Amino acid sequence: MGEESARPRADTGRAGVVLAGGRSERFPTVEKALAPLNGQPLVWHAVQSVTPAVDEVIVNCRRDQRAELTEALGDLAVRFAVDPVSDRGPVVGLRTALSETTATYAAVVPCDMPAVPAAFVDFLFARARHRTGAVARLEGERRPFPMVVHVRAATAACREVEAGGRSGLGAFLDHVDPDVVPERVVEAHVEPTAFRDVDTHADLAALRDR
Repeated sequence: MGEESARPRADTGRAGVVLAGGRSERFPTVEKALAPLNGQPLVWHAVQSVTPAVDEVIVNCRRDQRAELTEALGDLAVRFAVDPVSDRGPVVGLRTALSETTATYAAVVPCDMPAVPAAFVDFLFARARHRTGAVARLEGERRPFPMVVHVRAATAACREVEAGGRSGLGAFLDHVDPDVVPERVVEAHVEPTAFRDVDTHADLAALRDR
């Protein structure tokens, strides 16, 4: 696998970040990132969803996941950003991943959101230009995923959230203050079902049925 794929030059280019380090109590029999969908693990689909829109892909994970994820991703060109301490939440995982890129902007998706179109990721990059980031609004709520963030601004926001004793992505977005794409604009570009994530085996079965 091309783990050491070439990095973009400093402060240029786009990175893709896939967050895979969380644990899911609702997937007790299998690591959720490795749960199969149409013959490939969820993390494989997440990597594929962002790859056409970026220059490099970084997968954040726990140390104990690394070997299985390496095997699952096969020949896909990714690099890993391993959490120095596991189970500290998505903000810490995001900061770990962002520290591994020199790109200006990064698209961020979780490993359990397998159907985000690369075209919509491209759209978020365009919305984020000259801003600190861009996210979508759906069902009246600002959605943390998928998101595009300015790498330096997002790294600073991660540190601020951690310093304040908070760990949630809502707090992170408050610090980043991204452009929020209105719901009607989101729906003009993509089906809302593209943002469906997999929290349970039932969610996974529903995606298979689609």
